[in-house]
Amino acid sequence: MFYKLAADAVVVIHFLFIIFAVAGGLLLFWRRWIVWFHVPAVIWAVMIGWKGWICPLTPLENHLRRQVQLSTYQESFIEHYLLPVIYPAGLTPEIRYVLGVLVIVANLLSYGMVLYSFKHRR
Repeated sequence: MFYKLAADAVVVIHFLFIIFAVAGGLLLFWRRWIVWFHVPAVIWAVMIGWKGWICPLTPLENHLRRQVQLSTYQESFIEHYLLPVIYPAGLTPEIRYVLGVLVIVANLLSYGMVLYSFKHRR
C-alpha cells in the first residue's frame, strides 16, 4: 500500500512540476524570489522535451510500482500520461520541439506581464 501511494505521489509531484514550469512565472506577482526556482525548472522542462531525456521521476515511479507489481511504463511521463489526452498519436521530435517553444513563449509572456506590472506599480 505504501509503495502505491508513493508512486501516486510521484505522479502528482511530476504533474505539479510541469504546471510550475509552464505557468509558474505568474507566481512572481506573489513572490519575486520564486524566479530562482522557476527559471531552472523551465530550462529543465524544455531540455527534457527537446533532448528526449527521461525525467528522473519516471524511473522512481516505475520502481515504486514494481514493488507492488503494478504496471510500469518505459516512455516518459508526458508520453504516458499527458500525450494520450492531448495528442492521439505518438510523440515526435517535432511535437517535442513545439511543446518546448510553447513553454518558453508562455513564460516570456508571464515574465513580461510581471515586469510590466512592476514597472507601472511604482
